[in-house]
Amino acid sequence: MRLSTKSRYGVRALFDIAYNCGTGSTQIQDISRRQHISQRYLEQIFQSLKKVGILKSKRGPQGGYMLARNPADISLGEIVRAAEGDLLLVECARQGRKKDLCEFAGECVTQTVWLGAEAVFQEYLDGITLQSLCERGMEMGIKKDGDELFAYSI
Repeated sequence: MRLSTKSRYGVRALFDIAYNCGTGSTQIQDISRRQHISQRYLEQIFQSLKKVGILKSKRGPQGGYMLARNPADISLGEIVRAAEGDLLLVECARQGRKKDLCEFAGECVTQTVWLGAEAVFQEYLDGITLQSLCERGMEMGIKKDGDELFAYSI
């Protein structure tokens, strides 16, 4: 399985919001600048994330994008599923599989392997939250936007 840029950029953008703004709002051009993702593509990604209640937006001069919930309550699995839809390793392992998807549907021993691998992958992503990514970011020394704004010298 290969994740699309939609899910990878979605995770990066939401990490950016959580890391730099917490529960506050940020402008899309700031996320775009920090993450090197086009504003237009971010808008498309954000539509999917808004639909599932991960992200919300506010119009106006004090507006922007903000997380709809606490970063500790948003998992990477939720973000990736919102962006990708299903996280299938193989099409024939889809729930409610039909005989026309695979001539061995219901009789294939490897389907159980693919289903098991998908479950492990989803469980892993569900175990990582935006909050845990923020903690990793701090440990790695990733600078927050605005850290240098408050450096005064006399």
